[in-house]
Amino acid sequence: MSTKKILVAEDEEKIRELLTVYLKKEGYLVYGARNGKEALEIFDLEDPDAVILDVMMPEYDGWTILKRIRKKSSLPVLMLTAREEEEDKLFGFELGADDYVTKPFSVKEVIARIKALLKRGKDTEDRTLTYGELILDLEQHEARIGEEKLSLTPKEFDLLQVFLENKTHALTRDQILNKVWGFDYYGDLRTVDTHVKRLRKKMGGLGEKIVTVRGIGYRLEEE
Repeated sequence: MSTKKILVAEDEEKIRELLTVYLKKEGYLVYGARNGKEALEIFDLEDPDAVILDVMMPEYDGWTILKRIRKKSSLPVLMLTAREEEEDKLFGFELGADDYVTKPFSVKEVIARIKALLKRGKDTEDRTLTYGELILDLEQHEARIGEEKLSLTPKEFDLLQVFLENKTHALTRDQILNKVWGFDYYGDLRTVDTHVKRLRKKMGGLGEKIVTVRGIGYRLEEE
């Protein structure tokens, strides 16, 4: 298996170097960027497998970089922020962020979250889930509607898998949060609403099949 490449975009040198050292110990190839301009240049040149992205940086901020990344790729993006406001996190999820870590943070936590985001098809059988013209390939971590490939972020892919594996069952926001983000995630339940909104949009007409169950959560209707 080829070495995974990670871009660490962080203007604070000590944090950038610390993350770089620990990521290299885990066997990753790491590229460091001191500002937003460098981050975009490295992203275009090196085509990383994941990005650790600070929100507040010189040249271009994290939001701008995230928008640019999402125009080209659905790779995992972990945001670093010094702010704890839930609205900031929801805004980031709207733009396509996969996860958040608030400063000050544990380096081990960041490593664990990156590993989880990079996990592609491991411990899964060579199988697909289908729903009408929708095909979800768990081995290739790819979603298609007919011949059209959907550009899903890792969390959107996991969310779609949960719906397909629980067709016709009403799922609470708590259940969805636990299945997709894990029991140790302490984010707001609105995170689920944000990702469902994005997923529906990317699914086009099929997105209407994910219906809101008032007072409970969401359900994927029968085909």
